[in-house]
Amino acid sequence: MSEQTSGKTPVDFWFDPLCPWAWMTSRWVLEVEKVRDIEVRWHLMSLAVLNENKLDELPEEYRELLETKAWGPVRVVMAAQEEHGAEVLGDLYTAIGTRAHNQGEGAGKEVVAAALKEVGLPDSLMDHWDSTPYEPQLRASHKEGIDKVGQDVGTPVIAVPGADGEQIAFFGPVVTPAPQGEEAAKLWDGTLLVASVPGFYEIKRTRTKGPDFSNLV
Repeated sequence: MSEQTSGKTPVDFWFDPLCPWAWMTSRWVLEVEKVRDIEVRWHLMSLAVLNENKLDELPEEYRELLETKAWGPVRVVMAAQEEHGAEVLGDLYTAIGTRAHNQGEGAGKEVVAAALKEVGLPDSLMDHWDSTPYEPQLRASHKEGIDKVGQDVGTPVIAVPGADGEQIAFFGPVVTPAPQGEEAAKLWDGTLLVASVPGFYEIKRTRTKGPDFSNLV
């Protein structure tokens, strides 16, 4: 990864544009960026790659989503990164996610093409939808993120520098709706405090309602 030149604390964030949980967490991190001295660096991971060896264990609807809908968006976004630089990822993710999640349009070809146009990227990137020569780079980016937290989690993954110079990395937090202002900052401070404890493993509670995946299918 490139070094941060702004003097702010780098926050590495791995996302799959298809995942509504990652979307909510990403909006929270952008709120934190307004009130804490951090700068987000965006990276791709892939739910399709994460689950490709355990599709038979998944519910039919989720398996179909991963097999037929999950590859196209990450291929196009990875091609955008490789051909136009990692600095395009944040705006492109926002353009896709706003349509896919906030507006309920899903993450199909028309949505991704419209997002490319919005951020000034060429429509030719859509040629990577069904296959891309950048799949090794996609898998490498995914591996870099998931290796920090283990195979039993998903997206997003966040990594920040620790006091000893080693990265503190964690999955999530899973949060909806995304906190704003000082509430966002409080959650950030608490998450870092918990994640920095060497023996910390997991904290979790059950909610009855979360983001709706149905619009993505």
